[in-house]
Amino acid sequence: MGGIDVRVLKWEREPVHDTLTESDTNAAGCEDVSRALYRIDPLTDDRWNELLKSHPRASVFHSIPWLKALQKTYGYQPIAYTTSPPETKLQNGIVFCRIDSWLTGSRLVSLPFSDSCDPLINDQEDPKIFFNALEQEVQNQNWRYIEIRPAKSLELAKTSYRAISSYVHFQIDLKPDIESLFRNLHKGSIQRKIRRAARDGIRYQEGSTESLLDLFYPLLVSTRRRHHVPPQPKKWFRNLMNCFGEALKIRIAFKGDRPIAGMLTLRYKDALTYKYGASDARFNKFGGVHLLYWEAIREAKNSGLRTFDLGRTDLDQPGLIVFKNRWGADPSILTYSRCSIAGKSEHIFDPRSTDWKAKTAKLLFGHAPTGFLSVLGNLLYKHIG
Repeated sequence: MGGIDVRVLKWEREPVHDTLTESDTNAAGCEDVSRALYRIDPLTDDRWNELLKSHPRASVFHSIPWLKALQKTYGYQPIAYTTSPPETKLQNGIVFCRIDSWLTGSRLVSLPFSDSCDPLINDQEDPKIFFNALEQEVQNQNWRYIEIRPAKSLELAKTSYRAISSYVHFQIDLKPDIESLFRNLHKGSIQRKIRRAARDGIRYQEGSTESLLDLFYPLLVSTRRRHHVPPQPKKWFRNLMNCFGEALKIRIAFKGDRPIAGMLTLRYKDALTYKYGASDARFNKFGGVHLLYWEAIREAKNSGLRTFDLGRTDLDQPGLIVFKNRWGADPSILTYSRCSIAGKSEHIFDPRSTDWKAKTAKLLFGHAPTGFLSVLGNLLYKHIG
């Protein structure tokens, strides 16, 4: 078991006399109890994976393959914090990536390019204890800020963390039988499109191969261009393929021999997660996108999975919110929070931002040559995680 660092910081908490052990009282020497926060490397500490297996809120974004792909592609260093001492079983953990950028500064994010990443703490534990201690860590390291992206709402009212953005998160419960899942789909815009795809002979192919990536990536570049944002580097998708193996699938819909829509999904534990999608807008009327969603749902149901995760959606994308609702998905709100160091600027360019600088950049992205847009994505993404 490796990756254990020494105790890095302490915090004080109010005494809880009815739960103190004798050793706790002796160690404290007073009415306050001092606990320690330990820093570990989740890529080398075997205890991290054991925690993920047992914790009900562990998702694909906590997983070793996801963390490895982030490190290989962008050079981010994964770090996890826990109250469990070295050589003991992990009882909890919060995972981050340390981003060191000459362009946008140094910070801790849980986690970059991830829809959500819950702190893996027990229900009886107070998250404020963790986050107040991590605020001290950020100050000690002189990072710009710490950002958390929980799937489950956290009570942080009495901390220095403030909400910075919110999204709608959609999941489909796969407990109903396949016929019921299909009946739950919107008849006019979803069921009809799935049937049209079958009637028009839209062909479906899936796998985790370089040839499918070569078909998917141009669709992604085209889609990102329509949205006026640069595409992720192709090496990001290649690293995801290498790290996840058969748990990753690229799904392609064809009209004849022409790829018209693509989707990338990740399987982890009892969930299938939609992470990236793309299409050739000229062929959207044939229902290729709808075919990909339905094939993913059928596969997840037939594999005995519990949920199909449709990912997060920006609040200013009402059309996409309506589309995901029509799949019978259950919505929830994701709220990201940030704690900044006093006197340090938080502003970092984000293509989703609505300020004038981001709007100007998005206008330029929408008119840039395709080759230049891909180069720009290669240069920018490691700075904006």
